Amino acid sequence: MMLGRIEGFGGVVRGRTEAPPSRLVLWWRRWGVNAAYYGLCTVLLLMFLFPIAWSLLTSFETAREASASPPAYWPSRFSIENYRNLANYGEGIGRYVWNSGSVALLTVIGTLVLATLGGYGFSRFRFPGRNALFMLILATLMIPFQSILNPLFILLRLLHLQDTHLGLALVYTTFQLPFAVFMMRNAFDAVPIEIEEAAVLDGCSPTGTLLRVMLPLVGPGLATVGLFAFFGSWNELLAALILVSDSRAYTLPVMLLNAQSGQLGAVNWGLMQAGIVLTIIPCAALFLLLQRYYISGLVAGAIKG
Repeated sequence: MMLGRIEGFGGVVRGRTEAPPSRLVLWWRRWGVNAAYYGLCTVLLLMFLFPIAWSLLTSFETAREASASPPAYWPSRFSIENYRNLANYGEGIGRYVWNSGSVALLTVIGTLVLATLGGYGFSRFRFPGRNALFMLILATLMIPFQSILNPLFILLRLLHLQDTHLGLALVYTTFQLPFAVFMMRNAFDAVPIEIEEAAVLDGCSPTGTLLRVMLPLVGPGLATVGLFAFFGSWNELLAALILVSDSRAYTLPVMLLNAQSGQLGAVNWGLMQAGIVLTIIPCAALFLLLQRYYISGLVAGAIKG
């Protein structure tokens, strides 16, 4: 304890002040906070990784062992039986992967093109009703897409796009556009207007400015929109289940839904887990490759530069 002086209205009053904590105490406090933080992060990480690890291990069990109750926590022997059954199911796993990949690629291209043009227009051009139209686009996010699947089914049949990759991709692009336009508008808003003005002074047209100057600067936003579009179309089940009736045009999730039943209606868990691992691989690979741009794109426009 240390003596101190406290000056008040009535004069000087002597009191006691606490000594500052020692370096050892501060080190222990910092160590405790860090240990609690990393411990919590480790627990959360294990919680998120457990389902993936469980699916991976189960996919290498035999079909009988994968359906056993209680389940085995570790395969008695590693087997590729489930992957062999998956490869030979229906038209062959390659066709279903191709179907899902084609739909996802068309969705990503359509979403990126339309969202880039829409976001650039809302960010840089001034026209009557701009804010109202933008809010109307965002308002469509509140409409459950399940409620409009019946009209979409009728529309695709009238346009002869039912059971086609293009028709399903157009539906997925429609679902993705509101959020994508919102993201791209924020990405363009984060770019200083002076850069665009300098490009115009150098003789660039609006199209040239967009393609040569703006697009490289909003790369993180493009990566984020592309990832969301790919994940949404690659993993989507309900719309593909309703809008596609031809088994040769099934996407991977629809194929897995039809392949889940084994003998006497029992779920073929080994086949299902092998299919889940197969669907995870492209998503995980793309996210790991583009995670830096993805994180930057999510916060684009959050602060004014």
